[in-house]
Amino acid sequence: MDQRLPSVAIAGAAGRMGRSLVELGRQAGDLRLVAAFEAAAHPLLGQDVGAIAGIGPIGIPLVSDAELVATPFDVLIDFTTVDASLVHLEACVQAGRRIVLGTTGFGERRAAIDAAAERIGIVFAPNMSVGVNLCFKLLALAARVLGDDFDVEIIEAHHRHKVDAPSGTAVRMGEILAAELGRDLASCAVYGRQGHTGPRDRTTIGFETIRAGEIVGDHTVLFAGAGEVVEITHRAANRATFAAGALRAAAWLAGRGPGSYDMQDVLGLK
Repeated sequence: MDQRLPSVAIAGAAGRMGRSLVELGRQAGDLRLVAAFEAAAHPLLGQDVGAIAGIGPIGIPLVSDAELVATPFDVLIDFTTVDASLVHLEACVQAGRRIVLGTTGFGERRAAIDAAAERIGIVFAPNMSVGVNLCFKLLALAARVLGDDFDVEIIEAHHRHKVDAPSGTAVRMGEILAAELGRDLASCAVYGRQGHTGPRDRTTIGFETIRAGEIVGDHTVLFAGAGEVVEITHRAANRATFAAGALRAAAWLAGRGPGSYDMQDVLGLK
């Protein structure tokens, strides 16, 4: 493989997303997969990450993320947990490496990402899917056109293993809608309904969350007005859509300096 291509490492490489990243990363023509990390106590450490991903040996062993700083690569792709991602983020800052961050649920700890972006390039997005990021653009247009005459509800569904709710993608959708409608999401968001709630306040933005089975990720934004309903929906059939977007972001980020970027930057949608 061309040694001039950007080199990429994967954190959480033995997980569901990590395996998909390994499989697609090995096929990518615009980058080189060079390293794979997992937690220090992971039982598969030392095994070939290609074999773990089900594509056969590729000559890259799964190693502890304690070795991250000492391992040469250009960009780290991280879909792990908030605690692990923050450790990896600090390691990337120390080593001067870029990072594509797909972990969600940071909340107030998002400040650490913003601080790190002053020193390294970061693509941070709640959803790396090209289709979802197109939906973000369409949502902004729909909110602008439909305005306050339509009730807005966000419905999202994910697999039973997902630990944060609503999803980072749903929250980002809410942020985009609130900004276009001139509302404060923290004040107007309603997370589920139960009991005698009274008539719906049209200035609210509703969130409904489903956690069940192996649903990869479904998101629908429903605009309901007098006599008509508009829906914008994205459904992910498998994790490859997120992995492909993250790898595209890594190749794009390799040529960028310090700063905070998202998939709208990567796809040229801004």
